[in-house]
Amino acid sequence: MYTDIVRNRFLGFLLWQSVHSTAIFIICKAVFLSPFLTLHFGHSLLGFLTFHLTLLIFSASLSIICSPQPERPASAFQLALQLVRFIFISGATTASQQTFRRRARVSMYVFCFVTVSALSGFVSVVSLGATAELRGLQLIGLGFRGFALGLVYGFHYVYKRRWALEFPIIQRPPFFSFKMCFPSAFMQALKLSVAAFILSAIMVIFLPCQLKNHLTVGKYIVEQIVFYIGSLAILLCWELSHNLNQVLNTKRFVFAPLKGSAAAETNPSEVLFSTLEKSSPGSLLQYLAYLDLCMVCESNVDTWRRAALFEESGETYKRVIAVCSRPLEQLASKLGEGLESCSDDKSKHLSHQLRSPTDLSLDLIGQEPFNDIQLCTWCARTVACLTARSHKEDRFGVAQLSGCNANVVSTLISCLINVEIVMGKKTNLQSQNLMGPAAIKWATLNGGRRDVVVAGKKKSSHLYSKAYAMADVLRTSIYCIVSAFHGEMLNLAKAGLLEKDWVISKKLPCGNREVLLQKLRSFLDFREC
Repeated sequence: MYTDIVRNRFLGFLLWQSVHSTAIFIICKAVFLSPFLTLHFGHSLLGFLTFHLTLLIFSASLSIICSPQPERPASAFQLALQLVRFIFISGATTASQQTFRRRARVSMYVFCFVTVSALSGFVSVVSLGATAELRGLQLIGLGFRGFALGLVYGFHYVYKRRWALEFPIIQRPPFFSFKMCFPSAFMQALKLSVAAFILSAIMVIFLPCQLKNHLTVGKYIVEQIVFYIGSLAILLCWELSHNLNQVLNTKRFVFAPLKGSAAAETNPSEVLFSTLEKSSPGSLLQYLAYLDLCMVCESNVDTWRRAALFEESGETYKRVIAVCSRPLEQLASKLGEGLESCSDDKSKHLSHQLRSPTDLSLDLIGQEPFNDIQLCTWCARTVACLTARSHKEDRFGVAQLSGCNANVVSTLISCLINVEIVMGKKTNLQSQNLMGPAAIKWATLNGGRRDVVVAGKKKSSHLYSKAYAMADVLRTSIYCIVSAFHGEMLNLAKAGLLEKDWVISKKLPCGNREVLLQKLRSFLDFREC
């Protein structure tokens, strides 16, 4: 049942996209093109069928290329280089082979999508303009301009990375979400139609003389009107299909048995954990499972499901913390490895200073660590809300007894420190013994926040925006825990036992326990912002 979620949504997307495409075809033909063209039933019926067939193929390619993880496609040179390494170098690691296969698959999807969009533009324009007035070489020339229209849309779609699924902050009903996207879809189609009209008019100059239309002024004007109205209708269909695909695939799915059933009474979380642990990394099914888990922990709608996480044995609670801590630990490790590789060779520091900030930032850590920013955001919110709610809802004390509280806080702080280093914030280890009489803490010179540029990082870059958003989520998550356990943490801090219950002893990517403890104390004093 749960393995067919993606397939059912794909079939539903193909079904519902035919509804708005039918309405747009009828309105375009009967209202906007009828004053300029003589409509025949046979031509209209054939055009309707071919128009829907091309849109069906376009929608299928659109659904295939879409992914919740914005993986970058590899260039032709990178594919050729990796292929040579794969054939002639036997020492290639498994990780490099997996990366090569993943990026090669994305590149293949991108190439297929651009090709399908160009062919779809050709056939769709011909289907809308096929009448007694436009036929033969004149219709082929019109279709060539539709081919240019599809190329413009395909390259624009790939360049802007619009194929990456963006999950909304607030989950609304699908019809309401789709209705809200209509104005933006119309404006986007309007802008792209103007750009495609100008570009296709330029490309007509390079057509062979046999395909150029030597028409009267009146017929030439009619041809331009037909092409512009047809291109606007096609782009509107494509934009609405894009929004519909986003709405249907980002809708929350409840991974739980029906309330009151036997499975709900015995183990209601097994289906969710099975999906999280067995689904492919970066797949849509895995993202939907993490979204469902996050909403269960944050909202008060499915309180019976959240109560099942605090069962007496504590195994369920350990599983949810482990499965949510893994993406955060991977993010901290990737950022730590990238920063350490930069600081290892000090002889390259001068060359780093001479390079542009954008090139250097990509050499340091690249875009890959933040590809899973949506997943890491859900995981941070999940573990923070679950830890905070355990203060009142954990009747058996499994969160504290299992040591998960210290693991959660340490992981969040470790990830935050590495993200802040990428942003340019310098972390200094302060002395913990600057206490005066009556437990008065003396001010230190290095207590403030320093915004320094790490290796010339530009704050206007896309990478910095992702790091800033991730740091904001991590700070909010830590403050959620600190606010719930503020009294207990202050008492432990006064007794010098704060690290015993809230900081783990194993090595983390950010450094040692002193750094984590100092950061946690600053959160207790509400000095982190």
